[in-house]
Amino acid sequence: MIKLNEKEIIDIFISKLDRSKKDNLNFRDDVSILFLQNFKDEYNNNFDPTRIVIKSDMLIESTDVLKQMAPWQIARKSVVSSVSDMSAKGIASPFYSLLSVGLPRSWTKNKINNLVYGFKKASKEFDITFLGGDTNESKELIIDCVLLGFLTPKFDIPKRSGARENDLVIVSGEFGYSSAGLKILLDRKKANENFKKKAIKSVLYPSPRQKFGKVLGKYFTSSIDSSDGLSTSLYELANQSKVDILIDNIPIAKGLKEFSKFNTINLHDLIFNGGEEYEIVATVKRSMIKKINTISKKFGLKVIVIGQVKSGEGKVLIKDSKNLNVTNTLKKTVSRDNYSLLENKGYLHFSDIDKVLIPYSNDINHV
Repeated sequence: MIKLNEKEIIDIFISKLDRSKKDNLNFRDDVSILFLQNFKDEYNNNFDPTRIVIKSDMLIESTDVLKQMAPWQIARKSVVSSVSDMSAKGIASPFYSLLSVGLPRSWTKNKINNLVYGFKKASKEFDITFLGGDTNESKELIIDCVLLGFLTPKFDIPKRSGARENDLVIVSGEFGYSSAGLKILLDRKKANENFKKKAIKSVLYPSPRQKFGKVLGKYFTSSIDSSDGLSTSLYELANQSKVDILIDNIPIAKGLKEFSKFNTINLHDLIFNGGEEYEIVATVKRSMIKKINTISKKFGLKVIVIGQVKSGEGKVLIKDSKNLNVTNTLKKTVSRDNYSLLENKGYLHFSDIDKVLIPYSNDINHV
């Protein structure tokens, strides 16, 4: 086991991530320089370098890491969190990033290489250039990813407070895979092989809806990513917009009902109170839904209308239904007599779980 000093660790990061020749950056200096004019010219004025969007997200090993995750998966996940928030706001790549990483003294060169591989993979997958950052010693793994993006001309970010009465509520996919995946990984719950693979992958290799946000973000009146759980995301939009949200079409993951029944797990909790699913939850004008559906088909995107916005005071109500699959979203008027208040439980990371990393394969190219 070879222990490394800070300079040696930084050399590993630089050797794997430095793209300074391409981007005219000085990766090894005290500060990093990004030439905005070069950026503007390269992308033919399709991005506005005068309006920079910044996002920061911190990953802490004791609250955000499962023991089944290899270092490269942890690194990738730390980037996914920021990419997901950017995507929910319609911010398109390319992105630029600063990384601050705290490493325990026990980490070996091989383990650090594995971690850096995850950043390199994220760089290619999400079109990110790493500008630099900082490393330090810490009692547990800590990663702070700062992501920079640029607005396109004449595009304004959809805020959480932008939902208006009669808007429709849409999501980018079904819910329940990640919460089921956690039950499988942590509690050893049983599932059929196909569902098990998809559920576990959603936890260890999450996919932010980057294309969904890039293509459809201009039509959002409000938006948020669902990493804190669907119920919390809906309540955040309702509270910030000072409206009520009525849900009558539950975006339930295929196979989730069977998984819930077989393991005697509350289906409602799996759907609404999970987390880290990185779907996009948004509201759109009712008049735009046909156009949105046409565009989504062209780009191979899944758009699910799950409800609508009504005047109110920040409540989220769900249609009473035994099978959790009632659809009447496109009706213009809805009686609230058949709706019940949705509880906002939110998502509490892995605070009560032992998350010591298990041994991982030295084959860092294996996904």
